[in-house]
Amino acid sequence: MGMESAARRRLESIGRHLHPPGILFRDLHLNPVSLTESNAVGSSPVIIGGMILDIHAKPFTDPVPGTTNPGEVQYVSGGVARNIAECMSKLGTRSFMISAVGFDMAGDMLLSYWKSAGLSTEGILQSKSIRTPVVSIVFDSSGELAAAVASVEAVEKFLTPEFIKQFQNYICSAPMLILDANLHPKSIEFACQIAAAAGIPVWFEPVSVKKSTRIATVVNYITCASPNEKELIAMANALSSSKEFKFYCESTKGQRQSVESLFQMLKPAICFLLDKGIKLLVVTLGPDGVFLCVREWPRFKSHDLKSSKLDSLGRMSHEFVDESCSLKQNCTTISGQLGFKSHVFHFPALHASAVSLTGAGDCLVAGILASISSGFDMMQSVAVGIAVAKAAVESETNVPAEFLLHNIAGEAKIILSGVKQLPL
Repeated sequence: MGMESAARRRLESIGRHLHPPGILFRDLHLNPVSLTESNAVGSSPVIIGGMILDIHAKPFTDPVPGTTNPGEVQYVSGGVARNIAECMSKLGTRSFMISAVGFDMAGDMLLSYWKSAGLSTEGILQSKSIRTPVVSIVFDSSGELAAAVASVEAVEKFLTPEFIKQFQNYICSAPMLILDANLHPKSIEFACQIAAAAGIPVWFEPVSVKKSTRIATVVNYITCASPNEKELIAMANALSSSKEFKFYCESTKGQRQSVESLFQMLKPAICFLLDKGIKLLVVTLGPDGVFLCVREWPRFKSHDLKSSKLDSLGRMSHEFVDESCSLKQNCTTISGQLGFKSHVFHFPALHASAVSLTGAGDCLVAGILASISSGFDMMQSVAVGIAVAKAAVESETNVPAEFLLHNIAGEAKIILSGVKQLPL
């Protein structure tokens, strides 16, 4: 708790440095509980998903197929949900984790590390009948994923609706429910229904292209989602009965296509998903940064946050986007098929000395959520999230051992200064 309190104080101090022209700072929280209360079990963000042991194999040179390659092999605590929870804790926001591991070497390693970080195991099932999820990852010499094999069936098999129901009170009092798509579709739907009944916003983390399609049966419950380009297209295609959305990652002499061409290619899928009711999309673009896509809610009043539980992170974001636009902050407006308008911002990424790219997207989400919990507006929160993801890219582990929050503050300010309008 002491580590989290210190981290929270440092994180809150970042806000004093994040005041670029056209972006307002607000006293914003996910729900109207105090910062002290938000660290108590029962009023913390609830995260449901996998705790996975990652085995990272990194060859010293580009791997040669069909033979053994000299390199390094490391055991790393992983899993999308677990990474988000750990990262949020290191940024000063305690969450409540619901997951499952076995009484085996992998499970013991994961829980030992989890407990050493001072995190609660109350929502974590450990059983001899569970084979702890493990993912074996082979990287190329530049740190990019070359191949991976995942054995994560336990997440689907044991995180059942019946198990999740035990923690219904935690979900109903949470400021946010975060779900990773490793869950069985029935479990995703069940958790979403609990959240919907209590007016709790839901953040959907797609995990992979294949599992991102699990949004199809729950899209009406989803407030926010954080796909990459390919996951975005897969999500749109899973929800479309006719039109097929496509994405081509073109490059010329090793150079990626421009941000503008990326946006034009992804724009139909973005519009479609916002039309389907998702309030906020954080589309990750790797070295090209992030698209923040927010639906417009013209009737939203900022004072509602002070008197009622937040029921839409998208509404919260709209308030800031609307203010930013009125102050000539760069934005793009897309006309949706249902007659509403959505604001889209491009946030640049900063150059990173890449060590490992796994965990970066999870730390981005954690940085955004921890920042919102600390009182940042959505624009600032995305910038902080990108800076946190950069630290993850430069770390051997999925979540860095510690964050130099002074550096994150400076980097977030640079990122905010680079937010650009996208040409239609």
